Amino acid sequence: MVTKQTMIGDLLRLKEVDDIVPVLLGIGMHCLGCPSSQMETIEQAAMVHGINPDELVDKLNAVINK
Repeated sequence: MVTKQTMIGDLLRLKEVDDIVPVLLGIGMHCLGCPSSQMETIEQAAMVHGINPDELVDKLNAVINK
């Protein structure tokens, strides 16, 4: 389970990464390989991209828990 405080780098190291990446790319987060994005929380990344962080966390957890 991820939270708004989960780091993008940690998120991308989860075993479900093949399911997570399309969700992030689909909402415009194309900078996943950027070194600075690795140290951002989901909340920070969502805010930079104008996305509601709670909705993003819900989407990610739905993918992880499917």
